[in-house]
Amino acid sequence: MRQVARNRRAQIVRFGRFLANRAVTLDELVAHWGERTRGAVAGRHVLALQDSSEIALHTREGRRRGLGEIAKGHGHGLLLHAMLALDAERGTCLGLVGGRLWTRQGRVTTAHRTRAPDEKESGRWLETGERAKTVLARAASVTVIADRESDIYDEWARLPAANFHLLTRCMQDRRLVDGASLYETGAGFAVADTITIELPARSSQRPARSARLALRFGRVAIRRPSGPARDLPDSVELTFVEAIECDPPPGAEPVHWRLLTTHDVPDARTAWRIVGWYKQRWTIEQLFRLLKSQGLQLEDSQLETAERLLKLAAVATQAAAIILQLVQAREGRTPEPADVAFSPPEIKTLDALVPTLEGKTALQKNPHPRHSLAWAAWVIAKLGGWDGYPRSTPPGPITFKLGVDRFKAIALGHALHNV
Repeated sequence: MRQVARNRRAQIVRFGRFLANRAVTLDELVAHWGERTRGAVAGRHVLALQDSSEIALHTREGRRRGLGEIAKGHGHGLLLHAMLALDAERGTCLGLVGGRLWTRQGRVTTAHRTRAPDEKESGRWLETGERAKTVLARAASVTVIADRESDIYDEWARLPAANFHLLTRCMQDRRLVDGASLYETGAGFAVADTITIELPARSSQRPARSARLALRFGRVAIRRPSGPARDLPDSVELTFVEAIECDPPPGAEPVHWRLLTTHDVPDARTAWRIVGWYKQRWTIEQLFRLLKSQGLQLEDSQLETAERLLKLAAVATQAAAIILQLVQAREGRTPEPADVAFSPPEIKTLDALVPTLEGKTALQKNPHPRHSLAWAAWVIAKLGGWDGYPRSTPPGPITFKLGVDRFKAIALGHALHNV
C-alpha cells in the first residue's frame, strides 16, 4: 500500500480507508478494469491474452491474514486471473479486459471430475472469455489466447462465436473422432515450411537464441471426453498447428508448440501468423512481473486482512497494466492515444505538468505529439526521475512506477474517484 500511496502519511491513511470501505467491493474494482479498454479496441483485431498467477504473501502460523494456500500447499496468498487486450498488428497493450481475484477457503476434497463447473477454479477461463465478449464488443475480431491450462473441452464447445476465436496451447493428447490421437495425427501432417525465429531471453539459464522451426498444420475433429456435460456437442472441429525446433543446441530445451485454434488456416503464411499471435502471450507474463518483483512489489504488502489485500491487488493490477503501456510507448513507435491509459481529467493534469517539466532547449522538450501515449509516457518518466535526453538510457519499469506513484499523488482526488 505504501508503494501506491507514495509513503505519505495522509495518503496512506486515506487509501487505507478506501480499501476498508465496505461500499467499495472487489467485484466493482475488477469490473472497472475494462472500462477504458472498451473504447480502445474499436475496429481492431484484438488478441485477448489470459493467464493466472499466484501472489505469495508472507504469513506465519497464527497470522495467516485470512489467506488460503497456494503453490500446492507450500505457501499462502492470493490468486489472480487476468485478461489483457493487445492490438494484433502492433502488439501494443490496450488495457485490461477482466478477470478474477480470490483466496482459497480450505482444501477441496471432492474429486475434480465430480464437481460442478461453477465449483472448479478452471471455470475462470470460460467466465473471463464470456466477459470479453461484452468488453471487446466493438472490436472487429477477437482471438483469445492462453497456455495449456485453458485447453478445456467446455471452452472449445461454448466460447467461440462469430469473429470471436480461441488459440490455445495443447494440454493433452486428445482423442479424435476417428479414434486416432491428436499428436499422432499432427505428426502425420506434411511439413509445410521452415523458418528461423529469435527467442528472447527468459532467464540466465535460458538466454536469447535463434531457433529454426518446422511447421505442420491441418484440420482435426476433437471427440468429447467423458467428463464434460452431455449438453455439449459430440465433437468440435479445430485447426491443429505444430511448430517444432530442428536441431536445437546441446542442453537447450527445444521449442515445441502444439496449438489448437478455431481460426481457419488455409496456408503456411496463415499458420505462421497463428504462431506469431501465440508468441505474444508472453506479454501477460510481463504484466505479472510488473505487479510483483519488477515493479509494484505487491507481495511485500503488510495489510492485515485478505479482503483488503484482494482490493489492493485489484488496484495494483490496473496500475501494472498502465506501466506496461507506458514502457511500450516510451519511444513513440506506435500511434496509441493517451486515453487508452488515462482518463480525460488525468490528461488535463498531464497538460498542466508539461510546462513544468520541459526545459528551454529543444532537447528538453516533449518530442511526441500532444495527447499521444508516448507524450504521456515522457511526462510520467520525467516525474519518475528520467532526465529526458535522447542519449540517455530509456526509462524502465521502475522509473515509470515511480512516475505513476508521483502522478497519482498529484491527481489523487481524481484517481480515487476513477477507481
